[in-house]
Amino acid sequence: MISIQNLNKFYGRLHVLRDVNLELANGQCVAFVGPNGCGKTTLMKCILGLVTPQSGHVRINGMEVQDNPASRSLIGFMPQKGSFPQNMTVGQTIDTIMQVRACKAQPDLELYSRYNIASIASKRTNTLSGGTAQKVNAAIAFLFHPQILILDEPAAGLDPMAAEVLKAKIRKEKEQGRLIFITSHILSELEDIATHIVFMEEGRILLYKPVDELKRQTGESTVARAVMQILNDNENNR
Repeated sequence: MISIQNLNKFYGRLHVLRDVNLELANGQCVAFVGPNGCGKTTLMKCILGLVTPQSGHVRINGMEVQDNPASRSLIGFMPQKGSFPQNMTVGQTIDTIMQVRACKAQPDLELYSRYNIASIASKRTNTLSGGTAQKVNAAIAFLFHPQILILDEPAAGLDPMAAEVLKAKIRKEKEQGRLIFITSHILSELEDIATHIVFMEEGRILLYKPVDELKRQTGESTVARAVMQILNDNENNR
C-alpha cells in the first residue's frame, strides 16, 4: 500500500529524514513514536505530498506521490490541530469539503453521529474548544471511507470518553483492512490498537516490528515496556 524507499529530507543543513525505508500494508495499524523533532511529522507530510524530499520515493499503490496528487484522495487525515476557515460554520466547512471531494459513496457518518456534530453545525469554527475541534477533525478524516488513515496525535485534547470512541473506530477500520498510520508521544495510548511499532530518532528508523513479536522478544506485556527494553538494549550495545 505505501512503499518508502531511501527517503531523505533536509531543511537547510538539518538532516530531518535519513535514508528512511518502510513497507506498510493493508490491515496494519502502524504507530510512529519517538522524541520531539525525530522526523515523524516530516515523514507524515511526505506521505501526504505536502513536503518534497531531496531524494527517495514515496509510493501509494505504486503511484509516486509527488507526481500523482490524486493519491491524496486515498487518504483520510486527522491533524493534531485543525485549521478551519475562520468565517465558516462547522456545517458549512463539512459541506464544502464534501463538495470538493465529490465522493459518490455514502459518507461514513459514524463519528459524526457519535460525537453529535449536528448539534454544533451552526457554530463558527473559530469558537470551538480544542477538544471539540478534534472531534470535527476525526469525523472528517473518516468521512470518505479512505483506504489510508493518517492520524497525528489523535487523542490530543479529547476527553477520555471521546478518546475511547475514536479508538473503537480505529479498531473497526483496521479490521476492515484499512492501513492506519498513527503518530504518538504516549506509548500507553497504543495498547490494543497498534499492530506494528516504528520508533524514530534523529530522522532514522531504529525499530520496526510487529507488536506481538516485540512483546515476545522482550517478554514484556505492554507496548511501552517492550519498546523501552529494546531501546535500552540498543543503547547498551553501542
